Amino acid sequence: RRRPRTLLPGRLPTAWSHQGMHPRSIKIEGDITLGGLFPVHAKGPAGVPCGEIKKEKGIHRLEAMLYALDQINSDPDLLPNITLGARILDTCSRDTYALEQSLTFVQALIQKDTSDIRCSNGEPPIIRKPERVVGVIGASGSSVSIMVANVLRLFEIPQISYASTSPELSDNNRYDFFSRVVPPDSYQAQAMVDIVKAMGWNYVSTLASEGNYGESGVDAFIQISREAGGLCVAQSLKIPRDPKPGEFDKIIKRLMETSNARGVIIFASEDDIKRVLEAAKRANLTGQFLFVGSDSWGAKITPILDQEDMAEGAVTILPKRASIEGFDQYFTSRSLENNRRNIWFAEFWEDDFRCKLTRPGIKIDSEKKKCTGNERVSRDSTYEQEGKVQFVIDAVYAMAHALHNMHQDLCPGSTGVCDKMDPVEGRLLLSYIRSVNFNGSAGTGVLFNENGDAPGRYDIFQYQVTNITNPGYKVIGQWTNNLRLNLEEMQWSGGNKQVPDSVCSFPCNPGERKKMVKGVPCCWHCELCDGYHYQLDEFNCELCPFNMRPTPNRTGCRPTPIIKLEWHSPWAIIPVFLAILGILATSSVVLTFVRFNDTPIVRASGRELSYVLLTGIFLIYLITFLMIAEPGAVVCAFRRLLLGLGMSITYSAMLTKTNRIYRIFEQGKKSVTPPRFISPTSQLAITFTLISVQVVGVFVWFGVVPPHTIIDYEELRPPNPELARGILKCDMSDLSLICCLSYSIVLMVTCTVYAVKSRGVPETFNEAKPIGFTMYTTCIIWLAFVPIFFGTAQSTEKMYIQTTTLTVSMSLSAYVSLGMLYIPKVYVIIFHPEQNVQKRKRSFKAVAQAAHSGSRVICGPLFAHILIIKTSFIIHFRFVAIHHMI
Repeated sequence: RRRPRTLLPGRLPTAWSHQGMHPRSIKIEGDITLGGLFPVHAKGPAGVPCGEIKKEKGIHRLEAMLYALDQINSDPDLLPNITLGARILDTCSRDTYALEQSLTFVQALIQKDTSDIRCSNGEPPIIRKPERVVGVIGASGSSVSIMVANVLRLFEIPQISYASTSPELSDNNRYDFFSRVVPPDSYQAQAMVDIVKAMGWNYVSTLASEGNYGESGVDAFIQISREAGGLCVAQSLKIPRDPKPGEFDKIIKRLMETSNARGVIIFASEDDIKRVLEAAKRANLTGQFLFVGSDSWGAKITPILDQEDMAEGAVTILPKRASIEGFDQYFTSRSLENNRRNIWFAEFWEDDFRCKLTRPGIKIDSEKKKCTGNERVSRDSTYEQEGKVQFVIDAVYAMAHALHNMHQDLCPGSTGVCDKMDPVEGRLLLSYIRSVNFNGSAGTGVLFNENGDAPGRYDIFQYQVTNITNPGYKVIGQWTNNLRLNLEEMQWSGGNKQVPDSVCSFPCNPGERKKMVKGVPCCWHCELCDGYHYQLDEFNCELCPFNMRPTPNRTGCRPTPIIKLEWHSPWAIIPVFLAILGILATSSVVLTFVRFNDTPIVRASGRELSYVLLTGIFLIYLITFLMIAEPGAVVCAFRRLLLGLGMSITYSAMLTKTNRIYRIFEQGKKSVTPPRFISPTSQLAITFTLISVQVVGVFVWFGVVPPHTIIDYEELRPPNPELARGILKCDMSDLSLICCLSYSIVLMVTCTVYAVKSRGVPETFNEAKPIGFTMYTTCIIWLAFVPIFFGTAQSTEKMYIQTTTLTVSMSLSAYVSLGMLYIPKVYVIIFHPEQNVQKRKRSFKAVAQAAHSGSRVICGPLFAHILIIKTSFIIHFRFVAIHHMI
């Protein structure tokens, strides 16, 4: 059975008069003694170690340890028949003072040399051995725990902290005997990184109070954010330990230098947080900064008191905790009479009820009332359980469970502490501490990893003011190795539900790539993927394939539309109209000539060559339809064949005619013997020989490059890809087209030369002059064609302009040939048949005049008379000869 828990009067302070001088420790007897370190008092002013009492962080936490010891000692299943005692010290929130106090815990382990000490009777002295502390609960501040841990590890005394969160204490090589039931700030920093990224921020500033807590927390945040990537710290500022006047205004001014970094990660003390908010308010920056506060801010009202508008929207984090109902009942029942074991409780009583206890020789301040002792916590004062009470209780229970497991292994079946646990070996106890796993006071598991750290469990709060019934902190998520954040429950300045931006550069629009700013991975400039480029990924643009163009938002490529000259296009209507009109006119001429085939005008025009020439004109008109028709292998073949064939037939026939006339009249000047190859058969043979050159060339081209269609994506590829088109056309480049027409042009030029040479032939003889005018006009048309055709090579309408120009030019040249050579004849045949008769006499007169004028020379009257007589005979005989040749 468990021993009774009565407290002997001799073991407790008998009077509260000792409270004037700060007592050093609380001593509670037990079979196994635990140490306790609590910040019962704040730091004192210069030269004084301790200041005013700390009700929540000091007294609440200290009473939580006493409450836990009572619960454990009354539990028959945990450490049965073993009583836990305690030696509890005040650290006064100062690391150096705490180090001095903690030496109390190691006194029993320091070997003292008593060999030279003797009693008066000569016997060796009996020296009372100091109590041995097997483990320490505490401390609170990280700087205090670090200082104490360096001493305790030398004597292998395990330590479990209930509030120290510095990541530095996770170093198991330096602080191997340190454990904690609160998660380290590295977990808190990871949770804060996850929160920032969940809100879509990538550019934040950090603000830390100078010291281990603030600086370690920010360092952990920066390190984790670098490892995670996608998050940049614009500025990392520190708040000095003793800030000078105006220091916080300077901090706010510096934060505004990177105003895009609206998110501010703050690891700072309550007082520093409050002064930061005050400085932001003085600068009239309400709503500018979006604070993400660490557990030092948590869900406390003190830092934001009278600064609610500046703190609106602040997201804070706090280790997951619960209010321990049993402790509330315990603490509110404490009084001066039933809590004499807490030697600092009277001081708490005075501060909590704002009264004064009587002490011998000390007068009561007239401004303060006298304490009656009947006051009650929570009834006569405000009370709210301090946030770390749960963790103090869990720390004591963790030590108790470790001792319990150790006792079961080392002392099976024994009652009380056996020899194997006297003394308790510190390193073995540490291994049991690291192995505990039980449900804590809040129902959550208590366990430690290999570094002595507890799992990270956090509640995430947001301070909300607008549009809620009770302004204050609202739980918006949790973090337990992974973040669960309810963004829809978040609310910002003015009741806005949209998460504000805190980014260096806003996301680029679709079709824009990021051009990174050197040295700042979260900052970039957006560059449009211009021309025919599309956005390949976040940082690169790439050229679309030749047969594609970018989509309107430039995030991909799409096929380039394929076009061809349509029949209903304005560019096709005019050429087709001219061609149809020409075909009708040509057909009419042919029909007229066939109908009046044996009349003098038809016979005089050279019937055989006329029909050949009209065939060529007909083919020239026909090519218009092939140039506009949808390209295909057959169409392309006929384009190649007829494009130059019609013109070569036409100008081969004209060249044969002009050459024949020229040779006849040149021969007539020399003799009456007719020139060779002037018969109709010979003329046809010459004409078809000239035509065959064109035909052979085309068929050779067929053999080398068979006709086929292509889609030309380069011809219509302007700077604006929306206007890009693929053109379905035959495999005929501009050069091959000109080559196809080049032979006809040679025939045309040659014919023109002969026309010039035959310009002296009398107008009443044959067709020399009409052919001449035809060739002059045709040359003008084709001279105009060349600059238009090649001058539009860079135009977006190239295909339409060039096709129209070519077909119209060919139709016009055909019209000129038809109009000058045959329309007058048709007109005479149809409307003036009386002129369709032989004109030999008129021709003779013309030949005589031509010969006479061509032979005129300057001579004397006698020679002139003789020459006239001679010439008359010559002309008579030559005319007879020429008339028969023609």
